[in-house]
Amino acid sequence: MKITQRIFQQLVMMVFLVNFMLAVSEVCSQTAYPIKPIKIIVGFAPGSSSDVAARVVGDKLGQILGQSVIVENRPGGSSSVAAKQVSLSPPDGYTLFLCTVANVINTVAKGSSEVDLYKDLSAVSMIGSVPNMLVVHPSLGANTVNELTQLLKAKPGEIAYASAGNGTALHMAAMLFSMMADVKMIHVPYQGSNAAMSDLLAGRTTVMFVPASTVMQYVNTGKLKALASTGLKRTFVAPDIPTLNEQGLAGFESTVWFGLMSPLGTPEAIEKTLNKAIDLAILSPEVQTQFKTLGIDSTYLNNKDFLAYIKIENDKWAKVIKSSNIKLY
Repeated sequence: MKITQRIFQQLVMMVFLVNFMLAVSEVCSQTAYPIKPIKIIVGFAPGSSSDVAARVVGDKLGQILGQSVIVENRPGGSSSVAAKQVSLSPPDGYTLFLCTVANVINTVAKGSSEVDLYKDLSAVSMIGSVPNMLVVHPSLGANTVNELTQLLKAKPGEIAYASAGNGTALHMAAMLFSMMADVKMIHVPYQGSNAAMSDLLAGRTTVMFVPASTVMQYVNTGKLKALASTGLKRTFVAPDIPTLNEQGLAGFESTVWFGLMSPLGTPEAIEKTLNKAIDLAILSPEVQTQFKTLGIDSTYLNNKDFLAYIKIENDKWAKVIKSSNIKLY
C-alpha cells in the first residue's frame, strides 16, 4: 500500500519523539543535575545573532533538562566581560558562557587576555554558525571572485571595503581574504554594521563581508552583488552562491560561530549531561526550524571537537594578524 507524504512525515515525527523521550530519560537518570535554573551568559546585546541562538537553544535545553535556562546579557570588551564572569563562577554547571569567534579574535589580537579559553574555561559544545557573504556594490563592475581579485591587483590599495569595526569578525574575514588572494584594500571601519551597510549601499565603499541572512534582501533586489559565501560548504540561505573555497581559495572559512563553555573544573558527569541535552536540543524540529528562519546553520560539535575547532580558529586568526602586521587594539 502506498504511504502518502503526510503519513510518512507523521511516522518520522513519531520516531523522533520516541527516540527523544528515551534520550531525555537517559540524560536525566545519569545525575541529579540540574536541580535549579541554569544561566547562559552572552557577551553581546539582546537581539544579536549569538543572543538569539542562545535563547532558542536555551528554551529547548530547559525543556529537556526540566529546569529553566535563563539568558543574561553582559556586553563589553568584545565579550571578554562575560567570559570573565563565567570563569569566576562555581564549576557546577549552572553558569555557562556563550563563546563566539570574537573571543578568539580578541585574545589573539591583544596578545593576552584576562580569560584564557583553554585554562579558565571548558568547552561543552558548538551550537551554530552564521556564514558571511562577500558582496560588492554594482558600480564596482565585478561579477565573480576572479574579476574582483583581478581588479584589486590592478588597483592595489585603491578600493575600499567596509567593516562593522576594527577587529570585528567581518573585518577579519576581509583580512583573511586579502591574505589568501594576495590583494590590498583600504579598510574603512564603522561604528557597527548598520552604518557600514548604509555607506556600502550608497556606493561610498564597494566591498564588504556581511552575514548572509542580513544581506540577501539587498542582493535579491539588485542593490548589491553576492560573489561568494564564506563557509566551507554552501549555506542554505543562498545555495546557488558558491563558496570562496570553491572559487580558488581552498580552505577559506570565516563564519560567526558560537558554542557553550563552562568554568574549568566542571564535573565530567555534568558536562556529559549538558552535551547530550544540547545535542538533542539542536536536532529537535523546533530549533531546526527557528535556526533556519534566523539564517543560522546548526553546527553541533561535542566538547572535544569544539575545543579542537577553537584551537584551529586561534591559529588561523593569529596567522592573519601576524601576516598583516597591524595592531587591532
